[in-house]
Amino acid sequence: MRLRFILSEIGIGLRRNLSMTISVILVTFVSLTFVGSAALLQMQIDKMKDDWYDKVEVSVFLCPATSPEPTCAGGEVTEDQKQAIQDALEEPEVAPYVEKVFFETKEEAFNSFREQFGDQSWASVATVDDMNSSFRIKLTDPSQYQVVADVVSGRQGVEKVEDQRRLFDRLFLVIDRATLLTGGLAAVMLIAAVLLITTTIRLSALSRRRETGIMRLVGASTMFIQLPFMLEGAIAATVGAALAVGGLWLGVEYLVTDWLGGTVSWVPYVSTADVLTIAPFLVLIAILLATISSLVTLSRYTKV
Repeated sequence: MRLRFILSEIGIGLRRNLSMTISVILVTFVSLTFVGSAALLQMQIDKMKDDWYDKVEVSVFLCPATSPEPTCAGGEVTEDQKQAIQDALEEPEVAPYVEKVFFETKEEAFNSFREQFGDQSWASVATVDDMNSSFRIKLTDPSQYQVVADVVSGRQGVEKVEDQRRLFDRLFLVIDRATLLTGGLAAVMLIAAVLLITTTIRLSALSRRRETGIMRLVGASTMFIQLPFMLEGAIAATVGAALAVGGLWLGVEYLVTDWLGGTVSWVPYVSTADVLTIAPFLVLIAILLATISSLVTLSRYTKV
């Protein structure tokens, strides 16, 4: 009988405040979609870092015949200078940071250049002499780039030292800022959801003030009186969370996996499995928001 009564009260409350209930569902849906998007963006960054940082190399570009750099004042790098650089990378202080060293000749660099840009009209004027020979250094720990860079930078025969990780860091910085923006919007929408849930529960309680007064007179407990109102908010918020999970799942499946994955296949993308990983947290956030909002509203405004 008590369960039937509670379910009846929930149904009455949802029908009486249908428009507000729909508003709660929609605002919760939008806010949790932003929260989920921020979480997925961060997961995307972590996937890209794990995959790309393990592959990045430090490139030590050697002097070509003509270069304005002071370290290239003597012209093209000599064999002695190459050997000095190789010996420096094999020093006991540096060797633990170096996993492997590859040497790329100008001819090999030119062939790679033609493979990448051979179909471009401007690339047809390039010659072997325009290329740099280089050392490509794979590090045991990519975060220790500076240790190796300090050893080879400024040496005679070295035109410049380039860390591929820095190129990726710029991309990750943009995505990080997008994550922060998404998180900020999510926070604003969550505040709006709390206010709407609070208003909805307050209106529902006021519309049934007579019934709750009678229940108090016949000895009903505070929890028994407040439970239907709390469940109304929780149901509306949970529906919004379910819609958010569904929207994120569809977005990842069709926009990320099918479209982006088919267009740019070398990037490790988030998957629908990642959406299912964050789904319980989104539902939990929705229930907590609804519960806290309901408790604050019922204790402060309705005085049941």
